[in-house]
Amino acid sequence: MTGRFALVYNPRSRRNMGDTSTYAQTARALLGSSFIDPADRSRLDAHVAELAACAMDCIVIDGGDGTVSDVLSAVHRHYAPDRLPAIAVLPSGNTNLIAGDVGFGLRGTPALERLQQLALSDRLRRNVRRRCGLVVQWPDSDGRPPVVGMFHGAAAFTRGIELAHQPAILNNYSHEMAVIVSFLSSVARLLTRRSRQEWMQGDPMTVLPGQTARLDGNCFLFLSTTLQRLPYRIWPFWTGRGMRDDAINFLHVAGHPVRLAAAAWALLRGRQPAWLRHSPDYSSGCEDRIEMLLHSDFVLDGEVFSPGAAGRIILSATAPIDFIHA
Repeated sequence: MTGRFALVYNPRSRRNMGDTSTYAQTARALLGSSFIDPADRSRLDAHVAELAACAMDCIVIDGGDGTVSDVLSAVHRHYAPDRLPAIAVLPSGNTNLIAGDVGFGLRGTPALERLQQLALSDRLRRNVRRRCGLVVQWPDSDGRPPVVGMFHGAAAFTRGIELAHQPAILNNYSHEMAVIVSFLSSVARLLTRRSRQEWMQGDPMTVLPGQTARLDGNCFLFLSTTLQRLPYRIWPFWTGRGMRDDAINFLHVAGHPVRLAAAAWALLRGRQPAWLRHSPDYSSGCEDRIEMLLHSDFVLDGEVFSPGAAGRIILSATAPIDFIHA
């Protein structure tokens, strides 16, 4: 099986549900047992374990961010760090944030044909974008497996995602637009005194990025990602001159931050003015490991998770993964 590719196909993703072409049937006929259409998420793990045992060195994921996260989590469990498969992401889900940075660039039958060409000429890794996965671990929870994604958020971000998942929003917008609508709804909530106090106060949280820094107290917003590009040129992270930016980029905004409207306007345009960089209310950097103590839920690639009874999670970076681009 080495040198070929397997396809994980999510028939329940938004774009695949509306696909009336023969793409899925063609892919199934072409790939045989390497066409994976798992009945549930638990079966997906077993399928990826079989791929690892057969040394499959390329996995194509046809779905959204949740499907990508499920596959990356299974790959993390079953593949050796120095033998990770190449990944091709075909965006078909409610959320396609990951594909915006490391997507294959094609989907459906054109993607299948291009992947065939690359596989037959042994050039699947000819053009890749290398990124790490973002691992979330619960070190004080026996037996809870780690999950792997690429975009993590907590505090106000969790509230915004919960708003985005309301049927009135999610059923009428793509997920990316739903997040924007939810963001605007969140801003509107800051206009009323009661909601403003609740949201601006943030959530109690301790963040330990790296070996020396420590961020204590209430947190209005926490974001972290191993991606290197976000939609609409948004980039709310920064590092010092000469520092690395290829692992986990993070942003921590303290509760009741100064000049929040000006900071949001700058960060949404991918700008980090000097006053913001030097403000103690806004902290950003890039690390291989971040420990967090919190008791409120957090989000990884659109899915809401609990930090568990101990309230302690650890974020870390996987070995670099080759994401194939057409």
